[in-house]
Amino acid sequence: MRRALISVSDKTGIVELGRRLEAAGVEILSTGGTARTLREAGVAVRDVSEFTGFPEILDGRVKTLHPRVHGGILALRGREEHRRQMEEHGLEPVDAVVVNLYPFRETVSRPGASFEEIVEQIDIGGPSLIRAAAKNHRDVAVVVDPADYGRLAEAAGGGAPLTGEERLALAAKAFRHTAAYDAVIAGYLTERAGVRFPERLTLTYDLVQTLRYGENPHQPGAFYRGPFAGPSTLAGAKQLHGKELSYNNLLDADAAVRLVREFEGPAAAAIKHTNPCGVGWGDNLAEAFARAYEADPVSIFGGIIAVNRPLDGETARRMKDIFLEIVLAPAFTPEASEILTTKKNLRLLEIAGLAEPGEEGDFARTVSGGLLVQGPDAALEVPQSWRPVTKRVPSAQELAQLALAWRVVKHVKSNAIVLVHGRRTVGVGAGQMNRVGSARIAIAQAGEWAKGAVMASDAFFPMSDTVEEAAKAGVTAIVQPGGSIRDEESIRAADEAGIAMVFTGVRHFRHG
Repeated sequence: MRRALISVSDKTGIVELGRRLEAAGVEILSTGGTARTLREAGVAVRDVSEFTGFPEILDGRVKTLHPRVHGGILALRGREEHRRQMEEHGLEPVDAVVVNLYPFRETVSRPGASFEEIVEQIDIGGPSLIRAAAKNHRDVAVVVDPADYGRLAEAAGGGAPLTGEERLALAAKAFRHTAAYDAVIAGYLTERAGVRFPERLTLTYDLVQTLRYGENPHQPGAFYRGPFAGPSTLAGAKQLHGKELSYNNLLDADAAVRLVREFEGPAAAAIKHTNPCGVGWGDNLAEAFARAYEADPVSIFGGIIAVNRPLDGETARRMKDIFLEIVLAPAFTPEASEILTTKKNLRLLEIAGLAEPGEEGDFARTVSGGLLVQGPDAALEVPQSWRPVTKRVPSAQELAQLALAWRVVKHVKSNAIVLVHGRRTVGVGAGQMNRVGSARIAIAQAGEWAKGAVMASDAFFPMSDTVEEAAKAGVTAIVQPGGSIRDEESIRAADEAGIAMVFTGVRHFRHG
């Protein structure tokens, strides 16, 4: 290794690498801030402008885009014609390229950054250098990650040379680096241009951790973070205690976070297999959790709890003797932490902003050979806009309970039925192949609490059987979207039973 070009935005480890390469007799070419950092550390550097015989121009926009640089990188060392052309044009080989790119993502994330500032962080020369070196990786080592500096320095200093497999791995990482960089730029500009579903969808995610396995032990799994995931997201959560999270833990935790954010007042949601098994509301968090527990004290075993207020000592004491997998909260008081950390396997996750509605982007899920993308289920609905369709209209108390039930039912797998009594769910029917089946499950779970409860259905009733089951159980009011060709049958059944029913005009199917 005779010559290395170093030009980095992230200066982590660059001085140590420069010193080791210099000690190994490697000539270092560099530009701008990188050259200045190395010189200030006493590392000898040759400016790229001296190497090319051409100055940096256009406010530094053009520095390394020159045949002497790219010829030195792209020349195939074993090809006679390339060697001849290099001699003819006085080109010198570049044997290593150490480059990472302008902080585009960081600039987009910075509050108040202007469009002009953001555009200036679109790197041109850096990706060109990386791609050229990665293409010619058999002859040129390309390094984009400070974690790989040590191995490069070792090879340059007379240690084991880089193997073909190592060079290939570095090239693959380099192309992932530039691909992710371009994906972020494409996503930002696409959104700014107002294009909702572009002809090509470019996504990039950063590895958070590999998981022990996926949904089952024979399935490998991993957790990735989106490029702009903030601290108010599951990907930005801070784990304060407990063992490593699993694939299923993360799925359930996400469901819990999305549900508990639906409520303005103190609320607690218990999740099992991505469905709510108990949701409670109260004047304080301890009261809300007690109601969530009472909603289904059997299913909460091994469940995941999310609350939308800082977790206090009283609530923690109520949780302590229940087997739970995860507790999520916007914060934990010192007393609550002391109580819950006595359970060594219980994971405590802190998510900032859990007390506030989350801003959700589009949802994507894979299908065989493709990807489905849709906007979030964020329809703005207020009970005052719902249409009463029965002779009896809901009382103010029933309407308040219906509103709570409606917020929960959108988070239950369709076909979904939710019963609410007082300030908690008392029955949840999820994912059945017919709606009346879900209703029967919810009613059976509610038992005596079904009498005087209200019911929410995520989609319309195709026939009157669900209303008839509700009437037999003593349900007093129902909220559903309406829209069936047989709506009149359900309305008539409700009138005969004295049930108040309202139509929302919006459905909330949740298939996955």
